[in-house]
Amino acid sequence: MEASEVKKCIEAGIPGAEASVTADGTKYTAIVVSPEFEGKTMIAEQKMVYATVNEHIQSGAIHALTIKAYTPDEWAAENA
Repeated sequence: MEASEVKKCIEAGIPGAEASVTADGTKYTAIVVSPEFEGKTMIAEQKMVYATVNEHIQSGAIHALTIKAYTPDEWAAENA
């Protein structure tokens, strides 16, 4: 599975999300920025992202997914 396909799944599944996905074989890293994460715990944010790609994890197309989730304000602060 291409990183671009994972990106599309995440962005389609989380309103207002912008994702950046890199891949190393079947291991992926996703940076996801969405206002939907506002007020959510890190675990809740990760569950939201996992839900968008769960079928690909179950099929084995995605072996591992590292998630870094941010609200727009957190992302702005991270890159200031």
